[in-house]
Formats: sequence, C-alpha cells, structure tokens
Amino acid sequence: MTAMDAIRFLYHTRAGRALLPLLTNRKVSQLCGAFLDSPASRMLIPGFVRRAGIDLSQFQTEGMRCFNDCFSRRIREGLRPVCPDPDCLISPCDGLARAYPVQGDTVLNVKEYRYTLTELLRDPALAARYEGGTCLVFRLCVEHYHRYCYMADGEKGENIFLPGQLHTVRPAALEALPVFAENCREYTLIETERFGTLVQMEVGAMLVGRIRNHHGRSRVRRGEEKGYFQYGGSSIVVLLEPDAPPIAPRFFEAGREDREIPVLQGESLMD
Repeated sequence: MTAMDAIRFLYHTRAGRALLPLLTNRKVSQLCGAFLDSPASRMLIPGFVRRAGIDLSQFQTEGMRCFNDCFSRRIREGLRPVCPDPDCLISPCDGLARAYPVQGDTVLNVKEYRYTLTELLRDPALAARYEGGTCLVFRLCVEHYHRYCYMADGEKGENIFLPGQLHTVRPAALEALPVFAENCREYTLIETERFGTLVQMEVGAMLVGRIRNHHGRSRVRRGEEKGYFQYGGSSIVVLLEPDAPPIAPRFFEAGREDREIPVLQGESLMD
C-alpha cells in the first residue's frame, strides 16, 4: 500500500475514519515526537534521506543526534537567497503554493469543504479584517526544508496557539475534512509598511507534535528565520488585507485549477 492509498483509506472509508481519532490525537504525536528526539531514532535517518531524495550536502549535518535534528536541519548559508527587491513579498518556505481570493468569510473551497476565516482564526473581529483579501497556502511535504522565515519587515505580535488535532495536510484529506480548521496551528500578526498587517499561520499535521517559533512580540526582518516544524508534512497559511499589493496571478491560477506551484524560501511572490 502506498502512502496515498493509506491516506485515502483513512479519510474516505468508514473503517479508516474509525482509526482517525487515534492517529490524529496530539498525545500520539507527542509520543512519536519523544522517540524522534531520542538518540535511538538516528537509525531512521539513512532510510528517510534515501526515500525522500534529500541531498544532505546542502545542509548543516554536524551534530545530528536524533531523527528530528535531521528533519529540521538547517540549510547551508547562501542556498536560500532572499529576493533583493525590498518591495517584494517573499515565500516563507520551500513548498507547494497556491492563492485564493477571500470572498466574504470564505477563505478557500477545497472539494467537499468550505473554509472560513472565522473557523481558521477563531476570532470573528479579526476575520472581518481580511474579508476581500488574499489567502496563500504553502504545503510542505516531508522532503522539503522545514524551516521558515518572515515574509516582510515589520512589527510582530505575540504567537497565538490554537489547539486541535493533527490530520495530514495532503489534498486527499483536505477533500474529506476541515483539516485547516481542526489541526493545531499557531499564528501571529505582522504589521508591515508595504503589505499592511498580514497573518502568518503555521499548521501542524499528522505526527507533527510541535511548531517551534523563535520570537514573541518583536521587530522582525524579511528573510529572518521565524521557526521550524518537527516531523511530518505541514502547511503555512498567510492572509493579506484587501488593499495589499497583489501577488503574481499564477498563484491564483493554480488555486482555481486545483494545482500547486513549487517555491523556495526567499523567492518573490510578486512576479
């Protein structure tokens, strides 16, 4: 059985859905995380690197004592340059991107489920601020670089953690359940000069027990590391206000056509 077969079994069959409460429970993810933090988990690294096709020569590998050290590895300096144009909004991560116009309270429609700002943020007053704006979704697969950065210079607010479960963020799951509205997630507001106040939200996924953000309320710099995910796929959701400068049309085309565009951390989203 392939990974996609397993996900379709879990999310699209009665027997699979019966197993989901166990697999998506945060305590299960915490137990898995404890093992992946232990020296015993180092034995998993060679197989993971081989299956995911990761070129470790691009990363800092010194001092890897456990699997999670490998998974959240740092990339070598200079391999993720930041777009030199200060007026560009940049990608916060390596991943697969698409964009949607926010229509009323609706953030995006994914097959069988309609996501709303109110569900995503659990704050109706804040949700109203982004009606008519833009929603960007960046999906990180296990093979991607799992550290992420700030998209623009600005004043960062406190991190707001919303507890929940930990479903996979693969499209087959998004079609079946309100994954972004159910999963554990953490967001902050960043006040910028050029892009208004944006929301940058990290969404955990199945077997991701932890989202690690480095800073509380502070002044932050475009391209500065914001944090990292530990094991599993995951997503970053970004909300832009209605009067923010537009991002490149190709990301909206991808959203309309139900496809994703590969991006690298630091590249421009404006062209």
